[in-house]
Amino acid sequence: HESETGGFKEIIFSISGSGAEKHLRWESGGHRVQRVPATETQGRIHTSAATVAVLFEPQEVDLDIDPKDLKIDVFRSSGPGGQSVNTTDSAIRITHLPTGLVVICQDERSQLKNKYKAMRVLRARLAEKIAQENMEKEAQDRKLKVGSGDRSEKIRTYNFPDRRITDHRIGFTTHKLPAVLDGDLDELALALHKADQEDDSND
Repeated sequence: HESETGGFKEIIFSISGSGAEKHLRWESGGHRVQRVPATETQGRIHTSAATVAVLFEPQEVDLDIDPKDLKIDVFRSSGPGGQSVNTTDSAIRITHLPTGLVVICQDERSQLKNKYKAMRVLRARLAEKIAQENMEKEAQDRKLKVGSGDRSEKIRTYNFPDRRITDHRIGFTTHKLPAVLDGDLDELALALHKADQEDDSND
Protein backbone atom coordinates (compact mmCIF):
# COMPACT_ATOMS: atom_id res chain seq x y z
CA HIS A 1 0.00 0.00 0.00
CA GLU A 2 1.60 3.23 -1.16
CA SER A 3 1.74 6.27 1.09
CA GLU A 4 0.43 9.62 -0.16
CA THR A 5 3.71 11.22 0.97
CA GLY A 6 5.88 8.74 -0.95
CA GLY A 7 7.11 5.30 -0.04
CA PHE A 8 4.91 2.56 1.35
CA LYS A 9 2.72 2.21 4.43
CA GLU A 10 2.62 -1.57 4.13
CA ILE A 11 4.28 -4.20 1.96
CA ILE A 12 3.10 -7.81 1.82
CA PHE A 13 5.10 -10.35 -0.13
CA SER A 14 5.65 -14.09 -0.28
CA ILE A 15 8.95 -15.98 -0.09
CA SER A 16 9.37 -19.69 -0.73
CA GLY A 17 12.28 -22.04 -1.17
CA SER A 18 14.83 -24.06 0.73
CA GLY A 19 16.01 -22.31 3.90
CA ALA A 20 13.34 -19.59 3.88
CA GLU A 21 12.03 -20.51 7.33
CA LYS A 22 15.54 -20.86 8.78
CA HIS A 23 16.63 -17.39 7.66
CA LEU A 24 13.44 -15.39 8.19
CA ARG A 25 11.86 -16.81 11.36
CA TRP A 26 13.79 -14.34 13.55
CA GLU A 27 12.75 -11.17 11.70
CA SER A 28 9.39 -10.49 13.39
CA GLY A 29 9.40 -7.36 15.52
CA GLY A 30 10.43 -3.72 15.45
CA HIS A 31 13.38 -2.71 13.28
CA ARG A 32 14.90 0.69 14.11
CA VAL A 33 16.84 2.66 11.49
CA GLN A 34 19.34 5.41 12.34
CA ARG A 35 20.61 7.43 9.37
CA VAL A 36 21.40 10.91 8.08
CA PRO A 37 18.83 11.76 5.37
CA ALA A 38 20.00 13.42 2.17
CA THR A 39 17.90 16.47 3.10
CA GLU A 40 19.58 16.85 6.52
CA THR A 41 21.97 19.83 6.29
CA GLN A 42 23.26 19.68 9.88
CA GLY A 43 24.36 16.06 9.75
CA ARG A 44 21.94 15.00 12.47
CA ILE A 45 20.97 11.35 12.76
CA HIS A 46 17.27 10.65 12.28
CA THR A 47 15.58 7.58 13.74
CA SER A 48 12.70 5.76 12.10
CA ALA A 49 11.17 2.34 12.54
CA ALA A 50 9.48 -0.43 10.61
CA THR A 51 7.49 -3.35 11.95
CA VAL A 52 8.02 -6.77 10.40
CA ALA A 53 5.69 -9.75 10.76
CA VAL A 54 6.83 -13.12 9.41
CA LEU A 55 3.82 -15.37 8.82
CA PHE A 56 4.28 -19.02 7.93
CA GLU A 57 1.60 -19.99 5.46
CA PRO A 58 -0.30 -23.02 6.75
CA GLN A 59 -1.33 -25.88 4.52
CA GLU A 60 -5.02 -26.39 3.82
CA VAL A 61 -5.13 -29.35 6.20
CA ASP A 62 -3.45 -27.41 9.03
CA LEU A 63 -6.13 -24.78 9.54
CA ASP A 64 -9.84 -25.24 9.00
CA ILE A 65 -11.76 -22.00 8.36
CA ASP A 66 -15.54 -22.23 8.43
CA PRO A 67 -16.99 -20.19 5.52
CA LYS A 68 -19.77 -19.12 7.90
CA ASP A 69 -17.14 -17.26 9.94
CA LEU A 70 -16.21 -15.04 6.99
CA LYS A 71 -17.73 -11.76 5.85
CA ILE A 72 -16.62 -10.95 2.29
CA ASP A 73 -17.09 -7.49 0.80
CA VAL A 74 -16.24 -6.39 -2.73
CA PHE A 75 -15.50 -2.82 -3.75
CA ARG A 76 -13.74 -0.77 -6.40
CA SER A 77 -9.95 -0.63 -6.14
CA SER A 78 -8.42 2.75 -5.38
CA GLY A 79 -4.87 4.08 -5.48
CA PRO A 80 -3.06 6.88 -3.60
CA GLY A 81 -5.25 9.95 -3.21
CA GLY A 82 -8.40 7.93 -3.83
CA GLN A 83 -8.22 7.68 -7.61
CA SER A 84 -9.85 4.61 -9.11
CA VAL A 85 -7.50 1.86 -10.27
CA ASN A 86 -10.11 0.18 -12.44
CA THR A 87 -13.81 0.39 -13.15
CA THR A 88 -14.90 -2.97 -11.74
CA ASP A 89 -15.60 -4.06 -8.19
CA SER A 90 -12.55 -6.32 -8.00
CA ALA A 91 -11.10 -5.43 -4.57
CA ILE A 92 -11.83 -7.83 -1.72
CA ARG A 93 -12.21 -7.31 2.02
CA ILE A 94 -12.45 -10.47 4.14
CA THR A 95 -13.35 -10.25 7.82
CA HIS A 96 -12.90 -13.26 10.10
CA LEU A 97 -15.82 -12.70 12.47
CA PRO A 98 -14.62 -14.75 15.49
CA THR A 99 -11.29 -12.89 15.73
CA GLY A 100 -12.04 -9.60 13.98
CA LEU A 101 -9.06 -10.02 11.64
CA VAL A 102 -9.49 -8.07 8.40
CA VAL A 103 -7.58 -8.56 5.15
CA ILE A 104 -7.92 -6.32 2.09
CA CYS A 105 -6.51 -7.16 -1.34
CA GLN A 106 -6.77 -5.01 -4.46
CA ASP A 107 -3.55 -5.94 -6.25
CA GLU A 108 -5.18 -7.76 -9.14
CA ARG A 109 -7.83 -6.74 -11.65
CA SER A 110 -9.53 -10.08 -11.11
CA GLN A 111 -11.86 -10.38 -8.12
CA LEU A 112 -11.13 -14.12 -7.97
CA LYS A 113 -7.36 -13.57 -7.78
CA ASN A 114 -7.76 -10.92 -5.09
CA LYS A 115 -9.94 -13.27 -3.05
CA TYR A 116 -7.36 -16.05 -3.37
CA LYS A 117 -4.56 -13.73 -2.20
CA ALA A 118 -6.64 -12.35 0.66
CA MET A 119 -7.47 -15.86 1.88
CA ARG A 120 -3.77 -16.80 1.84
CA VAL A 121 -2.93 -13.77 4.00
CA LEU A 122 -5.87 -14.43 6.33
CA ARG A 123 -4.86 -18.06 6.85
CA ALA A 124 -1.30 -17.01 7.64
CA ARG A 125 -2.44 -14.36 10.13
CA LEU A 126 -4.80 -16.78 11.86
CA ALA A 127 -2.02 -19.35 12.12
CA GLU A 128 0.29 -16.69 13.56
CA LYS A 129 -2.34 -15.68 16.12
CA ILE A 130 -2.85 -19.27 17.25
CA ALA A 131 0.90 -19.93 17.41
CA GLN A 132 1.49 -16.71 19.36
CA GLU A 133 -1.20 -17.57 21.91
CA ASN A 134 0.26 -21.05 22.38
CA MET A 135 3.78 -19.67 22.71
CA GLU A 136 2.73 -17.15 25.34
CA LYS A 137 1.15 -19.90 27.41
CA GLU A 138 4.15 -22.22 27.16
CA ALA A 139 7.03 -19.74 27.37
CA GLN A 140 6.02 -16.77 29.51
CA ASP A 141 9.24 -16.90 31.51
CA ARG A 142 11.70 -17.18 28.65
CA LYS A 143 14.35 -14.48 28.82
CA LEU A 144 15.20 -14.66 25.14
CA LYS A 145 12.30 -13.67 22.93
CA VAL A 146 13.89 -14.93 19.74
CA GLY A 147 11.21 -15.67 17.18
CA SER A 148 8.40 -14.67 19.53
CA GLY A 149 6.78 -12.51 16.86
CA ASP A 150 6.11 -9.73 19.37
CA ARG A 151 5.55 -6.85 16.95
CA SER A 152 6.02 -4.14 19.59
CA GLU A 153 9.46 -5.43 20.56
CA LYS A 154 12.43 -3.45 19.21
CA ILE A 155 14.58 -6.32 18.08
CA ARG A 156 17.27 -4.68 15.95
CA THR A 157 18.91 -1.34 15.14
CA TYR A 158 20.49 -0.44 11.79
CA ASN A 159 23.01 2.40 12.22
CA PHE A 160 24.00 3.67 8.77
CA PRO A 161 26.76 6.14 9.78
CA ASP A 162 28.67 3.34 11.56
CA ARG A 163 27.54 0.59 9.14
CA ARG A 164 26.49 -1.25 12.29
CA ILE A 165 23.65 -3.66 13.05
CA THR A 166 22.80 -4.60 16.63
CA ASP A 167 20.35 -7.34 17.54
CA HIS A 168 19.11 -6.36 21.00
CA ARG A 169 17.70 -9.78 21.89
CA ILE A 170 21.13 -11.37 22.10
CA GLY A 171 23.46 -8.36 22.18
CA PHE A 172 24.97 -9.30 18.82
CA THR A 173 26.68 -6.60 16.71
CA THR A 174 28.08 -6.72 13.20
CA HIS A 175 29.43 -3.99 10.91
CA LYS A 176 28.25 -5.73 7.74
CA LEU A 177 25.25 -3.46 7.19
CA PRO A 178 25.50 -3.33 3.36
CA ALA A 179 25.72 -7.13 3.09
CA VAL A 180 22.68 -7.63 5.35
CA LEU A 181 20.66 -5.10 3.36
CA ASP A 182 21.58 -7.06 0.23
CA GLY A 183 19.99 -10.15 1.80
CA ASP A 184 22.92 -11.88 3.51
CA LEU A 185 21.29 -12.92 6.79
CA ASP A 186 23.48 -15.98 7.43
CA GLU A 187 25.60 -14.48 10.22
CA LEU A 188 22.59 -13.02 12.04
CA ALA A 189 20.49 -16.16 11.62
CA LEU A 190 23.31 -18.38 12.89
CA ALA A 191 23.89 -16.21 15.98
CA LEU A 192 20.16 -16.14 16.79
CA HIS A 193 19.78 -19.88 16.25
CA LYS A 194 22.75 -20.57 18.53
CA ALA A 195 21.39 -18.27 21.25
CA ASP A 196 17.97 -19.90 21.02
CA GLN A 197 19.48 -23.38 21.43
CA GLU A 198 21.51 -22.23 24.45
CA ASP A 199 18.39 -20.71 26.00
CA ASP A 200 16.49 -23.98 25.50
CA SER A 201 19.28 -25.99 27.13
CA ASN A 202 19.18 -23.71 30.19
CA ASP A 203 15.42 -24.11 30.72
